[in-house]
Amino acid sequence: MIEFKLPSLGSDMDRGTLVRWCVQPGQTVKKGDIVAVVDTSKAAVDVEIWVDGTVQRLLTSVGETVAVGTTMALLHGPGEVAAAAPAGISPREPLPVPAHPAAAVPPTPIGAAFAPLAAATRARVTPAARRRAAELQLSLDGIHGSGPDGAVTLGDVERSAAQAAEPAARAAVGDSAASRAAEMRKAIAAAMARSKREIPHYYLAEPVALRAALDWLRAFNAARPITERVLPAALLLKAVARTLPSLPELNGHFVDGQFRPVPQAHVGVAISLRAGGLVAPALHDVGAKPLRQVMRELADLVQRARAGSLRSSEMSDPTITVTNLGEQAVESVFGVIYPPQVALIGFGRIVERPWVVDGAVTAMPSVSASLAADHRVSDGHRGAIFLARLRDVLQQPQQLED
Repeated sequence: MIEFKLPSLGSDMDRGTLVRWCVQPGQTVKKGDIVAVVDTSKAAVDVEIWVDGTVQRLLTSVGETVAVGTTMALLHGPGEVAAAAPAGISPREPLPVPAHPAAAVPPTPIGAAFAPLAAATRARVTPAARRRAAELQLSLDGIHGSGPDGAVTLGDVERSAAQAAEPAARAAVGDSAASRAAEMRKAIAAAMARSKREIPHYYLAEPVALRAALDWLRAFNAARPITERVLPAALLLKAVARTLPSLPELNGHFVDGQFRPVPQAHVGVAISLRAGGLVAPALHDVGAKPLRQVMRELADLVQRARAGSLRSSEMSDPTITVTNLGEQAVESVFGVIYPPQVALIGFGRIVERPWVVDGAVTAMPSVSASLAADHRVSDGHRGAIFLARLRDVLQQPQQLED
């Protein structure tokens, strides 16, 4: 038996409210399928399953608020499916079998045989379904049975309860914008307070010349329609991802007192929300993707984040975060690390600065790149090497295309 538990969708989440089940008992699911929608203080998140299996029972009701780690559903693993009960029937409540089958149905006059049988068939309810309906205080009248001979199953009861509860759940989680913003700010503050309390930060910054990168990007976009053009933000994300393999101690998670590096760069992108607050969902494996794909996925991620439609893997997988406040017209940003990550990269706005090239002073488009890193895992020497290598990568932008 597999327990599906509410996952942590970031260090600023300790509970969530179930908005909708996307599966029913008896349904087969594969790793990565969306099984539920859970409302957090930041967004309604599509929660994915991490294993293959068959849903056996849903334990959390729509509208219920549960803590991270709570078992929300039970599943049979692939090797257990053959022994599983029929869809909608709890294995602890098998369909009843008469002790004396021959005497189970008393003789009935021929002329009256069909009507009573039809009525009995329509009225059949499995024991598990009857008990669950009683727990939910749900009337069985009007529930269409999907079991053998039209029997009302546990799955039918769960479906009916979900349909009845969903409008109330949506109303419950659809609080006023001011209330939701206040809850989000409280969650962010708790996560950042934990970060500053537990993580010994150090900070570094380096101005990076961008003339070569911007000239190349301008030529790259000239041959493409507006909808396919790449913004500097995507180029910066790709440059970070390409630099990380040489400094693996900046990419991963610090959990249970030790650092766990991650080979792929799942870059969390800090996105400000229209109603206030921010989220930092992940773009997965940025270093392995063509630049145009990074741009498409970035645009999609921003749109879905602001529409409140993110996936649980996007919220829980980031291995490093990038915050780009250039659009807010600030020159530098020094961020707070988002635990359990161990580093955060910041970019300010692109500005022209006096720059010496071949002994002459020129106006150089440049950006301030900053690093906040965890002293438990790395030190200033390694952080300085990262920023220097990031600077050098951006001087060869054509190498970031593929």
